[in-house]
Amino acid sequence: MITNLLVANRGEIARRVFRTCRALGVATTAVHSDPDAGAPHVREADAAVRLPGAAPAETYLRGDLIVRAALDAGADAVHPGYGFLSEDAGFAQAVLDAGLVWVGPPPAAICAMGSKTAAKRLMAQAGVPVLDALAQPTEADLPLLVKAAAGGGGRGMRVVRSLAELPGEIEAAKAEAAKAFGSDEVFCERYLPTGRHVEVQLMADAHGTVWAVGDRDCSLQRRHQKVIEEAPAPGLPDAVRTALHGAAVAAARAIGYVGAGTAEFLLAEDGRFHFLEMNTRLQVEHPVTEAVTGLDLVALQLAVAEGEKLSAAPPPTNGCAIEARLYAEDPAHDHRPATGTLHRFELTVPHQEFDGRGLRLDSGVESGGTITPHYDAMLAKVIAWAPTRAAAARRLADAVARARLHGPTTNRELLVRALRHPAFLEGRLHTGFLAEHAADLTAPDDKGAARAALAAALADAAERRTPLPSGWRNLPSQPQVKRYRTSDGGESQVRYRLTRQGLQADGHPDTELVEHTPESVALRHGTIRRTYRVARYGTEVFVETSDGTTALTAVPRFADPTAQAEPGALLAPMPGTVSRVAAAVGDAVTAGQPLLFLEAMKMEHRVVAPADGTLVELLATPGRQVELGTLLAVVKPSQEV
Repeated sequence: MITNLLVANRGEIARRVFRTCRALGVATTAVHSDPDAGAPHVREADAAVRLPGAAPAETYLRGDLIVRAALDAGADAVHPGYGFLSEDAGFAQAVLDAGLVWVGPPPAAICAMGSKTAAKRLMAQAGVPVLDALAQPTEADLPLLVKAAAGGGGRGMRVVRSLAELPGEIEAAKAEAAKAFGSDEVFCERYLPTGRHVEVQLMADAHGTVWAVGDRDCSLQRRHQKVIEEAPAPGLPDAVRTALHGAAVAAARAIGYVGAGTAEFLLAEDGRFHFLEMNTRLQVEHPVTEAVTGLDLVALQLAVAEGEKLSAAPPPTNGCAIEARLYAEDPAHDHRPATGTLHRFELTVPHQEFDGRGLRLDSGVESGGTITPHYDAMLAKVIAWAPTRAAAARRLADAVARARLHGPTTNRELLVRALRHPAFLEGRLHTGFLAEHAADLTAPDDKGAARAALAAALADAAERRTPLPSGWRNLPSQPQVKRYRTSDGGESQVRYRLTRQGLQADGHPDTELVEHTPESVALRHGTIRRTYRVARYGTEVFVETSDGTTALTAVPRFADPTAQAEPGALLAPMPGTVSRVAAAVGDAVTAGQPLLFLEAMKMEHRVVAPADGTLVELLATPGRQVELGTLLAVVKPSQEV
């Protein structure tokens, strides 16, 4: 029997495993990097062991330190979570060699699936349909997908639409894969832009029983990483579903699989499917399967690791569940990651944490925490269950929209719009969904932002105790002027007067002020009254309505002359580490050409030339850590050269 479990991970997955351990009476041990010393998963564990440093390579990817931590803390088992070392056969073997229980599949099974190219060959031999790896791609094979042979999560993946792009994209994929997985092996396969990403949850014991625990659709992705997942996969014909489940079970049996895993497939429009990979671990999206089956997959992992037998078949699915991943990133700017203080984070509708049907929250963050560039950008997962898919989508969209989320830019608005989009509700899903509908999902709400800025200005007036009305003079008062910068980079200027006749605001002729305090402003727009809740943290302002939250930054009346960047200057769009430099001083460059790459939140991001010209200054060097706004390079436009 397992008595003390160490979770070799962080954030929400560590907390999720701890929740099951508490229910089973199993003691828990956490590990943490220095930035995570005060993280929720550390406080919730019975014991915690420090991994000195910040970067994953010196902390959560140090298998030797984690095994030593387990032994020192008196743990008798290790759960890897997902990501980091969860699919590292060498780590699994090291855990077993130390006399500890490994809560995962046998190292040999991990090794068999560890290389996607080797896994494809093995699955083909087992009769599972695969997309062949292309040794010498031709024009007829386009578009292509370059993929890392080891690991997943969208890292080391590139879409290539012309053969001329292929060498550069292969090098980029190899560099990212080497940093993420310790292997730069990549391969090419055909890219199906309208294919669906469908997967089957597996659970197997050491006595020969293999379950196909339902299926999921994970087609809504950005940068080849999942954003919205659901169970069961909608609209699958019974014959296709049966064949998918059969192929997944065959894949597991072919490698003697034990534990929780997922077989992932690409489903074409004609109903044919191809094996992509097997994730030899618990998936991020496992809560949707738990919601529709009532199972605790972590409890089953522990039971299987203790040698227990599964029953003959899993329970049937009931209803529909959808999961939305909240990321600290800006979808309007190529999903650029965001860092900083998370001032407030809470769901305002009734929910459970890490368990249950209805509405569920799995979060690794809390109000007052700091989002750093060292780890993945995911803040939390919100999961909604309902008897029907439409009801689950409605419940989830409402919960995400109403969440109090004050801090770095997130993808919250994209999630809400996607869940309410007609194409999503009709089940017209494919892996290019977010790109196809990007204009609808990321368009700025100028009218909403203008009203939010007006509410912010009026709340500020209440804080300053500006009287209402502003005076009893016969002469009109000068208008109050406030400027705010919006999250999409735009600016909203508010000009208003508070007179005996009420509010007079430029651009808002039909708006009446009902009441205002520093925290709340009620406005009547025509015949509709709306209440705006306002929260301020220094210059950051967050204005909430039932439709969502608008993030604003108060702009000072007088600009700082030292803050003006020279023309052609390239500033770091985020904190991160310079991973590669792709140009040299004196090079002629073209608009959009990558000049250097920043690594942040486990992904590589391009910094490109703003215009045709000459690179006249380059301050970035590989390995240099930079803060937001750091000057990286200067391009002198062609007309100035």
